[in-house]
Amino acid sequence: MAACLVVGAGDGVGGAIARAFAAEGMEVCITRRARNLEQLEDLAQSIRDGGGKARAYGVDARSEEEMIALVDKIEAEVGPLEVVVFNIGANVRFGIEETTARVFSKVWEMACFAGFLAGREAAKAMVPRGRGTILFTGATASLRGRDGFAAFAAAKAGLRALAQSMARELGPKGIHVAHVICDGS
Repeated sequence: MAACLVVGAGDGVGGAIARAFAAEGMEVCITRRARNLEQLEDLAQSIRDGGGKARAYGVDARSEEEMIALVDKIEAEVGPLEVVVFNIGANVRFGIEETTARVFSKVWEMACFAGFLAGREAAKAMVPRGRGTILFTGATASLRGRDGFAAFAAAKAGLRALAQSMARELGPKGIHVAHVICDGS
């Protein structure tokens, strides 16, 4: 069975994405940080209760080792990854004078660097098969910054640029890559 990985499956957009792919017959593998595993298990159970197939994984998407292990595990135990959706937001509001280096770095790690890791590992699995889809959920902030959202806008703009670069590199190899702006929860 083909697998769909949703990195950042919460109560809003990520959960809706997971439900949609499950409704299309894919086995969805959903992730959040391990501290939110109970909520993630609830989402997986609701998908199963609706007739879909879902597995929950507590993963820190900022960890290279954890993302490599996750993709390897899904490929070995679930099936070939056909779709990977990166949906971590990190939408926090801090005025520029209050934005610490730690806040800026953490937002970038969550909303941009983790996207790189997810996208790279997806590409490694998909390219040998010559097919697959990698989707990055963006925000209007990826196109223009707003007061109080410098860290978020910078991270989301970086994610958009990553998606554009990946699309140009992987498209000729049969991998579809898109950055989709979907504001709101």
